[in-house]
Amino acid sequence: MGTYGDWFIMLLAGSLLLIWAYRSFYRWLHEPVSVNRIKLGKGGKIDSEDANVQLLQRSGYEVVSGKHAVPVDIEMDGAPLGQGSRLYIDYIAEKDEEMFVVKTARERLPMDWTASGVRDRLLVYSLLLPDCSGVLYVDAKDGILRKVSFRLPNE
Repeated sequence: MGTYGDWFIMLLAGSLLLIWAYRSFYRWLHEPVSVNRIKLGKGGKIDSEDANVQLLQRSGYEVVSGKHAVPVDIEMDGAPLGQGSRLYIDYIAEKDEEMFVVKTARERLPMDWTASGVRDRLLVYSLLLPDCSGVLYVDAKDGILRKVSFRLPNE
């Protein structure tokens, strides 16, 4: 093949490397700042006797993970505000290759089923885990399972 073949292979390999580097830099440059994705661990134990889990299973969902506590550090005026806080996710469920965050009903905090009430209580979970298809609200006491999805405009 000689020296021309060697130069051709080196030129081709260098071009591919430059294209890869450019695409990686371009993707990094145009990625929103807030795309720091939360990685959930294994989660808590799933209690198969829990009425919420049973309602999800009867509705065709597979509960894949138990309770998660996501720590949230809070600063006010540049200083930490107490010990921070936590967001609790009750379960993670799947159906038809879609993943959902599951929140269960609480007697002390009833859901306000208006657009603003649902937004205030559940939007944070869709923003926290954008790869999920939505939020499932489960009330085993009343036998209610609601799937909530949020669609934000794309500028």
